[in-house]
Amino acid sequence: MDKLTIKTDEEIKIMTEGGCFLGEIRNRLADAVEPGMKTMMLEKLACEMIDKTGGKASFKLVPGYHHATCININEVVVHGIPGDRVINDGDKVGIDVGLFYKGFHTDTSVTVMANHNPQNINHKLQRFLDVGKEGLYKAIKMAKPGKRVADISKAMQETVEAAGYSAVTALTGHGIGRNLHEEPPIPCFEVGKYENSPILVENMVIAIEIMYNEGTADVVYENDDGWTIATADGKISGLFEHTVAVARSGPVILTGHFKDQNE
Repeated sequence: MDKLTIKTDEEIKIMTEGGCFLGEIRNRLADAVEPGMKTMMLEKLACEMIDKTGGKASFKLVPGYHHATCININEVVVHGIPGDRVINDGDKVGIDVGLFYKGFHTDTSVTVMANHNPQNINHKLQRFLDVGKEGLYKAIKMAKPGKRVADISKAMQETVEAAGYSAVTALTGHGIGRNLHEEPPIPCFEVGKYENSPILVENMVIAIEIMYNEGTADVVYENDDGWTIATADGKISGLFEHTVAVARSGPVILTGHFKDQNE
């Protein structure tokens, strides 16, 4: 990773524009999830929408990765490669997508339930998803000048653990800007001494990413593709992410609103 970068007001303006496009793409992908579809259908839709923005798919710029999205079904935590896997009724579907726009990246994720019948909701899964969103928004509230990364991490970990779930400790969120992954790492769990945690300063931009499991925090590579990371115990995992600017007045979410979330 590069050293921590502080954005100019003009750079944040560009990232806000790109983030607005990306939030709309994320929401349309979430709306498009249907039981019976293959995950590659979401990938194709993402590529079409990204092309219309005049930008590029951030993830395609990562060496060795050739897709615009990561689609994470059920036990998959992150980096699920879109392909022939069929989404079944009741599946958990995580969608992770990034946009490189006018020289800057934004990054966002959402997790939804594939459901043919809205009157037959899996309430256990719905609670699991609601806890993830709650943890993300509590963490975002900590993204203020003078706070530390540890304040963000603590908010996520405490929220998921209070609900009986586990924060993933093998992966983190990150700074973001001209590079998709910049300093500092943004864990969704507390690590090290609080006073050693990076201090948040005005005009930092960070991708706050809550990754949590229904069971243990342990994760494994699911197969030999070198990318797909899944829960070690086979239980479901959740993922929610926003790109956030640390402004003088407080946190500013650059990647829009989750469609089903009143922020």
